[in-house]
Amino acid sequence: MRKEIRFAGFGGQGILLSGIILGRAAALYENNYAFQTQSIGPEARGGISRAEVVISDNSKDYPKVRNLDVLVAMSQESLDIYIRDLKSGKILIYDPDMMNNFPNRKDINIYPIPATQMAYDIGNKIVANVVMLGALVSITNTISKESLKNAVFDVVPPKFKELNLKALEKGFELGHK
Repeated sequence: MRKEIRFAGFGGQGILLSGIILGRAAALYENNYAFQTQSIGPEARGGISRAEVVISDNSKDYPKVRNLDVLVAMSQESLDIYIRDLKSGKILIYDPDMMNNFPNRKDINIYPIPATQMAYDIGNKIVANVVMLGALVSITNTISKESLKNAVFDVVPPKFKELNLKALEKGFELGHK
């Protein structure tokens, strides 16, 4: 088993943290191997950032993305750059509220998830990435919801656990629809 997932957006959206959380969930709670790499633009906030997670059952597997299975795009610029890496039959999950031009490919499975709006609705835009993680898990079944929840709770401060739990649940719901 090998799954390749890329989170992409701009600095400040929690892109890198999303990769860390997913990798942690897969490795610590699912007994898989997870390889996580990241890239950020030179700007502190606003530049393109990406986090890639390769989940595998083989400890000697290649740690870099070669055949992207899922792209989670949270900004127009990141969608424009990385959609070309999605081959036919793969999955795009994107935040339509952060896009001006919507993807027009018929050969991939496309899931619009209004993560930013949902994060605002539950009280804080900083959890849009957690909404997206919940949707990702519901759509792909890459890991269990419980494993993701455990990994989120490992990394968020106690005062934000309730907010993040709400974000996860909303993400699960959006991904299920």
